Amino acid sequence: MMYDAVMVGSGPAGLSAALYTSRANLKTLVIGKDRGALEKADRIENYFGMAEPVSGCELVENTMTQAQNLGVELAEDEIFHISWDGHFVLEGKNGAYEALSVLLATGAGRKTLKIKGMRELEGRGISYCAVCDAFFYRGKDVAVLGNEAYAIHELGQLLPVVQSVTLLTNGQELKEEVPEGVRVVKEPLISVDGTDRVEGVTFADGSTLLAEGLFVALGSAGAMELARKAGAFTEGQNIKVNERMETNVPGLYAAGDCIGGLLQISTAVGEGAQAAMSMIPFVRKQKKSK
Repeated sequence: MMYDAVMVGSGPAGLSAALYTSRANLKTLVIGKDRGALEKADRIENYFGMAEPVSGCELVENTMTQAQNLGVELAEDEIFHISWDGHFVLEGKNGAYEALSVLLATGAGRKTLKIKGMRELEGRGISYCAVCDAFFYRGKDVAVLGNEAYAIHELGQLLPVVQSVTLLTNGQELKEEVPEGVRVVKEPLISVDGTDRVEGVTFADGSTLLAEGLFVALGSAGAMELARKAGAFTEGQNIKVNERMETNVPGLYAAGDCIGGLLQISTAVGEGAQAAMSMIPFVRKQKKSK
């Protein structure tokens, strides 16, 4: 089946774009393997129109229902490859999909560690966004897990707000310069400690660190890999787009955390809408020429 528009990623950017393309009468499919970074958001209170905090899962589920009511198709799948042969072909775990236009909106592909306490304490002291959650750790001691540019960015967001922040590289070599006053611990982690909330971490040498929050900033190249497979240009850890969310590949767009910038829900929603406004005339022109 040929779709007019396929959104890879069921987060705010992909779903926002789908609302617009479907209302423009484009046959639209949203493919996502999970709820993205919002699945781990315990509460959101800095998004427009929210009188009370809402969980990330609830926000995504509401938008999915909204999209389906407008005729958007949803598929749970993981895309491994994107190619072009007169149109786009997306190969996933559960099958292949064909489309006239594609939006990459898989987020920054945040990685985590498979260690004791990491999964159990997600949303209860473990965060994946310093801009979102630094406010909740005012005057507290926290740690950032990572060793590259994204981790340094998170440090910069936390330093003006928290009491102290320690950078944990988990045995990896540090690849970026660390701001003054930040302690760096390179020892591998074996657990995140705490009963109801994060209380600290334990290292492989038996030493411990007290911390009320752990910000995971390991990063991921998931969206980058898809972009490169399709021939799109990248810059640093981001997919390169213009102000219309267009990549250098005609018909291929990107929006949300995978293009960098302000990693916020409101930004992703706006970028998704802009991408849709670019996709709609592109698809109409393609269909008219056939």
